Parts: sequence; C-alpha cells; structure tokens
Amino acid sequence: MAITKHVLVSGRVQGVGYRAWTQHEASLRDLAGWVRNCDDGRVEAILHGQPDAVSAMLDAMRQGPAMSQVDDIITRESEAPQIRHFEVTR
Repeated sequence: MAITKHVLVSGRVQGVGYRAWTQHEASLRDLAGWVRNCDDGRVEAILHGQPDAVSAMLDAMRQGPAMSQVDDIITRESEAPQIRHFEVTR
C-alpha cells in the first residue's frame, strides 16, 4: 500500500541543485510527487510511493547533493498527489 509524505527541508538547499537532485532520486525510486523552492529558503516536496521507497528517499534527502547542507527535515502524512510521475515546480 502506497504512502504519501509532505516534506519541508531546511538548510542550504536552494541554489545548489537540490530540486533537480530530488527529482532524479525520486524517479530512481519510482516515486510520484513534486518538489519546489519555498519563499523562506526551504525546499518543499510531496513523496508518494511504496513505504520502503519513501523511507529510502527521506534518508537520501537528509544527505542531499554534494553542495547542500541539510539542517532539518519535517515530515507529515499527506494526501496522494494527482500526478503519477515526479516533477520540479517553480
């Protein structure tokens, strides 16, 4: 049974390729959802897929790409996205 998580990532996560990296990593894990920059400097994402894949993605997001520095990740349950793939928005 698929699960959905709403994720907010804080730290040095804008301007370092975090969104593109997230899209790539999510696609490798066959996740649906989206990722975007927030006005407050955080990155926001919806992850939808199998529990083990979502968990692995959250672990990866805690590390991020080479130029990022993740300070905190906040997650909560969410409703499934209306899309079946993973996309970068704004």
